[in-house]
Amino acid sequence: MFELEPHGPDTFVGSGPEYPWHSLYGGQIVAQALRAAALTVEADKPPHSLRAYFIRRGDDREPVRYEVDRIRNGRSFSTRRVVARQAVGAILNLEASFQRFEESLTIQTVTMPRNVPSPDSLDDVSWIETFERRDVPDDAGDLGERTGGGRLLRWFRHTGSPGELDDPAAALLHQCWLAYISDDVPAEAVLHSHPQYVPRPPVPPGEPQRPDDGESTNYGASLDHTIWFHRPMRVDQWHLHDVTCHGFVGGRGLSIGHVFALDGTHTATYAQEFLARF
Repeated sequence: MFELEPHGPDTFVGSGPEYPWHSLYGGQIVAQALRAAALTVEADKPPHSLRAYFIRRGDDREPVRYEVDRIRNGRSFSTRRVVARQAVGAILNLEASFQRFEESLTIQTVTMPRNVPSPDSLDDVSWIETFERRDVPDDAGDLGERTGGGRLLRWFRHTGSPGELDDPAAALLHQCWLAYISDDVPAEAVLHSHPQYVPRPPVPPGEPQRPDDGESTNYGASLDHTIWFHRPMRVDQWHLHDVTCHGFVGGRGLSIGHVFALDGTHTATYAQEFLARF
């Protein structure tokens, strides 16, 4: 998924699988752009945040060209800008920041929900073989409070083995897979908070799954996506994504997601604006 071929200075080309809905999955473009940026940064500076804007829908039948701009190289931080292009033009613009390890206090103020059913007790409902997804039922019980509406809780685990975290290249792949997976839930949280939303009917066994962009929307599209990487994480182990919508204005809904390891460690946070026209 994240093998990129160099095509000139700071330029890389990547591709991915053909998806059932015949366009690129946004998480793939974000993750590949992140890896392209990281390939131009020192290995001892892992990414700590990214911000991406989706410009056009990508075509899963075409490769994607990633052009990296070295905005800044500092002693502690480096910044990169990446433009992803296909024949139609730019499809994504991403900026990422990288930081050399720095000693400091470690403080966690956001806690994992209570009484969440274990992933082993739930059915796999993933739409692609690269990760497992287990949806927590809405009536799961006392999960504690979280700001926002349309709340969704999902367990995710990558089905491959990116490697050990003490290898910087492998640690980066874990972050890329989180970026890939993190685009699965935000749009649904926005839709679940909207009174006009009609859930998509269940997909019969054997037919291709896809992320739910809303049965009752005339048009839906992710506008931007932000991730903050707080702590090292292994995506091949279960993580809980707790996502809520923080409002809907001008056709745009804002989702905030917190990612927790099985032991309750808060490993990452992400945010996305989703455009839904009913």
